[in-house]
Amino acid sequence: MPDFPALAHVAVTVSDLNRSRGWYQALFDSQPVLDEDTGPFHHVVWLLGGTLVGIHQHAGTPIKEAFDERRPGLDHVAFGCANRAELAQWEQRLNELGIAHGGIVDAPYGSGLSFRDPDNIALEFFAPPG
Repeated sequence: MPDFPALAHVAVTVSDLNRSRGWYQALFDSQPVLDEDTGPFHHVVWLLGGTLVGIHQHAGTPIKEAFDERRPGLDHVAFGCANRAELAQWEQRLNELGIAHGGIVDAPYGSGLSFRDPDNIALEFFAPPG
């Protein structure tokens, strides 16, 4: 068997594509590489490093509750940082964008900076220890 492949893309479902498009575009500070309405769903995708990150809005999806990582399914999406100093730069960027966050939390396995998108989807910047 070959080595397990790297993560190619992540896509999350959002309740309001227009609201989320602007929010993610500001966070990523870049234009999407794809914005396509397929009929069953509309997706907007950014290329970050070698990974595609997309937001989807599906036709007919019942919107009743905000995201909750305690339900089965996605827990959170983490973006890798080289070190804690880079985390501090992202903390400053989140502050500039007015995005609420939990501050940098240090643990033996690394340091994280948690925040949420407009649908309450849990996101994080993460750096290894040291």
